This record gives sequence, C-alpha cells and structure tokens, in this order.
Amino acid sequence: MKWKPFIVCYTLALTLLLVAQRHPNQAQATPAGFSGVVDLTHLLDDKAPNWEGSKKSPFEARQVASIQKDGYFARTVCLPEHFATHIDAPAHFAPGLWTVDQIPTERLIASLVVIDVSGKVRGDPDYQLSVADVAEWEKANGQIPQGAVVLARTGWDSRWSSMPEYRNADAKGVMHFPGYSGEAARFLVEGRNIVGLGIDTLSVDAGEEKSFPVHRYTMRHSLYHVENVTNLDRVPEAGAVVVVAPAKLAGGSGGPVRVLALLK
Repeated sequence: MKWKPFIVCYTLALTLLLVAQRHPNQAQATPAGFSGVVDLTHLLDDKAPNWEGSKKSPFEARQVASIQKDGYFARTVCLPEHFATHIDAPAHFAPGLWTVDQIPTERLIASLVVIDVSGKVRGDPDYQLSVADVAEWEKANGQIPQGAVVLARTGWDSRWSSMPEYRNADAKGVMHFPGYSGEAARFLVEGRNIVGLGIDTLSVDAGEEKSFPVHRYTMRHSLYHVENVTNLDRVPEAGAVVVVAPAKLAGGSGGPVRVLALLK
C-alpha cells in the first residue's frame, strides 16, 4: 500500500467532513418534514424603536471580557422586558396568571395563521383587524385551527429603521399604528380557541388605544402576545408552524423572544 497518498487523501477527507459539520448546507439545517425556516424576529440592539420614543435607547450591551485579554468574549446586557421582538406573558395584564417561565411549552409551538391587512393599513394607519378580516381569511383557507397562533401582517415592519415613522406619533404624542379590534380578539379567543396573538407593530392594540382593551381581554384568557415581528410577507397565510422561543425568565411579564416559522 502506498501510505503517503493514503494519508494525504484521508486527511483531506477528514478536513472536508469537519468543514461540512461546521457549515451545514440548507437541507441539513432545515428540520425534518419542513421545507424551510423563516426568522420573524428583528435584530435586538440599541437601534430598535422603543415605546417611549426616547433618543437614548433602553438597550445596553457592555463588553466585560475579550479574547485578547481574557481568552473569551462576553458582555452584560440590559433591556426592558417589552422591547424589540418580544413576548407578553398573560401576567402582563392579568395578575396571578402565567409569567413567561410558566407558559406551557406546548403552547409555544403551534399552527401559524397570518392574516394580511397590509392593503387596508396603507390607507388607514389606525386600522384595526376586524371579524370580517378573519372571515375573509377563513373563506380562503378554511377555519382557523384550535390552538393556533394568529399574526397580523400590516406591513408596518417596513418602518422599523425609523423610530418616528414606526411610532407615528402626532403633535399630541398619540401614536398611530394598526392593531386588532376588540371584537376580532374576542372572536379568536372564544370562537377559535387560539393560544397566541401577534403583530408586526409595537402592540396588538392600535396605537391610539390608551386603555389596552385587547391586552386586557386576551390576557385574562391566558393568551400570550408576540409583538414587533417581521418578515410575514415571506410566510404563507396558512400551513406553517410557528416556534415562539422566549428566554425562561423567572417571574417575567415579558421578554425577548425568537420567533421562527417552519414552512411545510
């Protein structure tokens, strides 16, 4: 046997195998049974719009270790529970109900329903998704399955890079962005038994709503919310599965979340 060529070939094969493991192709990275994954999450950094509209971001990341000095890289991070793409736990508006860490895990993976009202929002920034919009979705896609997570696609995420445009506040400081109507929220809870409600704006309540009626009603019925999602234009209206993966924050009223759509 010619050992030198064998050793060279073996080394090359081993190198290629290790590279392939470190950089898997798309087919290997996609969960079995699904054709692709869409990230519905905005980047979490100090450029994300905040609810108050303050110039100084409430997000802070401070480096505490470096490769050069300490042999490893690490930071401390400080941010509000309700910032950027995040989850609202029922306890956010319903005392005594689930905090983030208490939300049952089976509710965090669900059928995904995307209701597109972006065309209506273009003519009315205060638009509220209605029962009629739900009926229109069901006419095209069939009845919303029980235990689903419903996300409203308004197109508002296109404003993400500009906090004034994303908050869209008037001269009196009242924000104007779309949300859900109380009637639609009630129907989805009582008529379709959904487990989660979400939207690509700052809140499931429309910006001009000051008493948060959708929050108050849905959270009393143990729903969670996902707010400030994105990329809903890359997800079908029906047929996908959503994975809502928050940090298991003890006692949290909300927190950062990674939201992934698994495409069939």
